[in-house]
Amino acid sequence: MTTIIDLRTVVVGAAPVRPADVVAVARDSARVELDPAALHRVAASRTLVDGLADDPEPHYGISTGFGALATTFIAADRRAQLQASLIRSHAAGTGAEVEREVVRALQLLRLQTLMTAHTGVRPVVVETYAAMLNAGITPIVREYGSLGCSGDLAPLSHVALAAMGEGDVRDASGTLVPAAAALEASGITPLALREKEGLALINGTDGMLGMLLLALHDLGVLVRTADVAAAMSIESQLGTDAVFAADLMALRPQTGQAASAARLRQLLAGSPIVASHRDPAVCTRVQDAYSLRCTPQVHGAVRDTIDHAAMIAGRELASAVDNPVITDDGRVESNGNFHGAPVAYVLDFLAIAVADLASISERRTDRALDPARSHGLPPFLAHEVGVDSGLMIAQYAAAGIVSELKRLAVPASVDSIPSSAMQEDHVSMGWAAARKLRRGVDGLARVLAIEVLTGARAIDLRAPLQPGAATGAARDLVRTVVRGPGHDHFLSPDIEAVTDLVLSGRVADAAEAAVAASGSSLSPDQELRPVQAEQA
Repeated sequence: MTTIIDLRTVVVGAAPVRPADVVAVARDSARVELDPAALHRVAASRTLVDGLADDPEPHYGISTGFGALATTFIAADRRAQLQASLIRSHAAGTGAEVEREVVRALQLLRLQTLMTAHTGVRPVVVETYAAMLNAGITPIVREYGSLGCSGDLAPLSHVALAAMGEGDVRDASGTLVPAAAALEASGITPLALREKEGLALINGTDGMLGMLLLALHDLGVLVRTADVAAAMSIESQLGTDAVFAADLMALRPQTGQAASAARLRQLLAGSPIVASHRDPAVCTRVQDAYSLRCTPQVHGAVRDTIDHAAMIAGRELASAVDNPVITDDGRVESNGNFHGAPVAYVLDFLAIAVADLASISERRTDRALDPARSHGLPPFLAHEVGVDSGLMIAQYAAAGIVSELKRLAVPASVDSIPSSAMQEDHVSMGWAAARKLRRGVDGLARVLAIEVLTGARAIDLRAPLQPGAATGAARDLVRTVVRGPGHDHFLSPDIEAVTDLVLSGRVADAAEAAVAASGSSLSPDQELRPVQAEQA
């Protein structure tokens, strides 16, 4: 089992690292430490590769070329050049730099596979990768180049190139420097690759998996925040919480739906605004609109999708992805485990969930701004109607984002394109799926921020009626960065400030803390924490 020595050190061995470990290394620069027993197994597996290198019979990746050149035998005195040439030619990415956290995640995940002793690399290879992570050396990886079949070949090649002392990197301060200079400054000797090692460094799904794990972490926060935003909308738009009753949810035993409804009941509990219109003589509406009434069904489906994706991510974390691999009984076998289909599918599935979660959020925001549907709120929540526009254009921003998220929900994983002279004739496009999901997660956070901003103002405009404890706490948090209702002012900084609150998890935390302080609590199965991948 992977252990954490302290909050800043992750031990990498033969067992899978946890999703939280990946986030800690990628985002918080946690140090990595190599498990001595696993390092010993790495050395033992290398002896088998060394033996096969001396065999006159060809062995793929050890004494042959690669891909469509797999039948070409390479003489012993040319194999070091073969490995270096592989990395140099495959480091063919183009476009903008990929984010530091993504590169660190794929570095860590490739290191994990190398430490399984199924790749046949020397201990110095894993030691170099660990040293680069700990020194904060981040290779420059480009946006385009991976088809997600034989692993994320181009992105991983850029990392391997830096380990060889070639190409450019960002140092710990973020300065762009030559890789050789960064390695020298950190006391790291550039790698001189030997048989099999070039392949071992680039045949993996590490880039797409790293982005999946980071997205799952963020979506765990955002789906909690979506519940709070919805509760603020339901409350401020005089919606009912009766439709979220447990017995109604039990009629449709969907796990995520039940969890979402339970959270909404807790978040709206004790609300004077909700209580103000419970009397049928006061409120004659028979049903709320779908965007209010069906919140648990949509949020719950998102939760179930996150659960499924986390399960797949957990399995991939437990994998040793390389080709060929060293088996436990000492065989060297070719395989297709580098194909990214399992990861690509759930990346696309999450993009659909992200788009729909943002879509229902934007619809709730729009209702709050429309006097024909907001049940007494001023048009666009403006202070002086006609002079002020209120939050009119904030909804435009949300609508524009939602429209883009719908385009990003179109799956990348159905779009295979042949490569390598038809040897690699079916690819996953998992890297592309991951890249668009990252953009989708960012867009979702901004749409939710606009709903929270809108809900906070709408709640204030219901005075003297007061919100419940949870929604009131969220409103109060917003008021620490955004002024209350009043004449129009520069709105963009407000949206950015609330987006920061959303992404940090502070909106959800504030509401949940208020629930706890009121003497109630949300049980663990009601998604209090980000969903974690299963452990093998």
